[in-house]
Amino acid sequence: MAKKFFVDLTRCTACRGCQVACKQWKKLPAEKTVNIGSHQNPADLSYETIRLVRFKEIVHDGKLDWLFFPEQCRHCVVPPCKGMGDLDDPTAILQDPETGAVVYTDKTRMLDFSGVRSACPYDIPRQDPETKRIHKCDMCIDRVHNGMKPACVHTCPTGTMNFGEEDEMMSLAEARLKEVQQKYPKAILGDPHDVRVVYLFHFDPMEFFERAVSELTPHLMTRKQMFARIMGHDRNKNRA
Repeated sequence: MAKKFFVDLTRCTACRGCQVACKQWKKLPAEKTVNIGSHQNPADLSYETIRLVRFKEIVHDGKLDWLFFPEQCRHCVVPPCKGMGDLDDPTAILQDPETGAVVYTDKTRMLDFSGVRSACPYDIPRQDPETKRIHKCDMCIDRVHNGMKPACVHTCPTGTMNFGEEDEMMSLAEARLKEVQQKYPKAILGDPHDVRVVYLFHFDPMEFFERAVSELTPHLMTRKQMFARIMGHDRNKNRA
């Protein structure tokens, strides 16, 4: 059965253990950063930082509050990035049949990066400017296939990050949602049936990040727009 993450944002303390563990396991270098007036560091995802804890300050009931959003690839059940990548090479972006993980290979170097990135409703893919390879979270598929949890889940000290069989995680998410709604009536699960990384939001998802869930994403393509992009892509290939 496919796997799923359940991310309980009510329990995140922004310790960034998940962010560090990801870099350690993937052997990703630290980034040179500057003070941007926020504890968030770095300012955005990159090919070297494929998961990032985002910080957002809000005022709730007259009090200042912090929202923390550990962002990563959502591993869409039907990944639009793969649909776009398949136009050039169906073997560049793979979907693991056992876990459902969406995995980018070295062959992504030959893909249309702008097309792949714009197809993602969460704006996740990033490209190495030197190698041209496209990067993102791969669900720590090497660990999972060897019976281990993803590094971010293994490291999380608060119970924010959870990982397991799809049915198990959805049961946990729905049960936890009912608990949280007693204090936060507007709490929701983000895109629970479309992705393999399901977040529990206790505030409006837009408060956490503008691309937290797919329906809030400003540049999410409609089917008509996707078809137009595909047709334009095919015409350009024929001219080449």
